[in-house]
Amino acid sequence: MNAFHRNRMVRPPIGPLFLGLLCLVFFFIIFARQPCSRAAGIDIPAVHLNLDGVKGPEQVSGALQIVFVLTIISLAPALLILMTSFTRFAVVLSFLRSAMGTQQSPPNQVIVGLALFLTFFVMKPVWQKINSQALAPYEQHTISTDQFIDRGMAPLKDFMLRQTGEQDLALFVSMSQNTRPQNAQSLSVWTVIPAFVISELKKSFQIGFMLYVPFIIVDMVVASILLSMGMMMLPPVMVSLPFKLMLFIMVDGWGLLIGSLVKSFH
Repeated sequence: MNAFHRNRMVRPPIGPLFLGLLCLVFFFIIFARQPCSRAAGIDIPAVHLNLDGVKGPEQVSGALQIVFVLTIISLAPALLILMTSFTRFAVVLSFLRSAMGTQQSPPNQVIVGLALFLTFFVMKPVWQKINSQALAPYEQHTISTDQFIDRGMAPLKDFMLRQTGEQDLALFVSMSQNTRPQNAQSLSVWTVIPAFVISELKKSFQIGFMLYVPFIIVDMVVASILLSMGMMMLPPVMVSLPFKLMLFIMVDGWGLLIGSLVKSFH
C-alpha cells in the first residue's frame, strides 16, 4: 500500500467534527454563567482531579456533577438532531441539492452549518423557557435536580408534541404496550421522541417531493428538445443544470424555501 492510500485512510471525518464543535459552542453559550455582553470575563469553573480517598459527601456530589456534565456533552449531538428542528432542515436541504443535480454544491459543511443556525433561530423561544423555568432556578438553588430535569424537558416536549402527528404518536403508544394515556401531555418523553422523529422525516420527504417536481419538468423539457434536435450524445443533465440554477435564482428559491421551512414550525 503506497503513501497516498495511507493518507486517505487516516483522514479524519470533517462533518461529524464540525457538528460536534458547533454543539459544544452552543451548549457553552447556553449554560455560561456570565453573558457575553458584560465587560467582565466569563467565569470558567475549575476542574481538579484528586486520587485521594473521599472525605465527605461533598466530594461525591462534585464527582457526580462532573460525570453528569460530561454525559450531557457527549449526548449533545444526538439531542440536538432528534429533539429539535434540525432534522427537517438538514433533510430538505439535502433533497434540494439532489433535485438540482449540483452534486457537492453546497457542500455538506454548509448544509449542516445552515441547518444548525436555523435550528437555533427556531428553537430560541424554547431555550428561553428552559432558561427561565429550569436553569435560572437551579442555579439559585431553589429547585432540586429532579425538578430541573422535569422543567427543562417540558418546553422541549411541548415543542415536539406540536410537530408530531397523531398517527405517529398512536403507533408508538400501541407498541409500548402500556395503558392508554388520558392525553398527549401524559406521554413519556421516550415515546414522544421517536414519534417526533418519524413525523419530521415524513414532512421532510413531502417537502422534498414538492422540490423535485419543477426540476424534473425542466429535465424533461430539455431532454425532449435535445432528442428532437438529434443531440442524443449530449447529456441532458449538463444542459438542464444552468436552466435549473437560473430558475431557482429568478424565483428567489433560497428565500422561499427557508421562509417556508421556518414558518412551518409556527
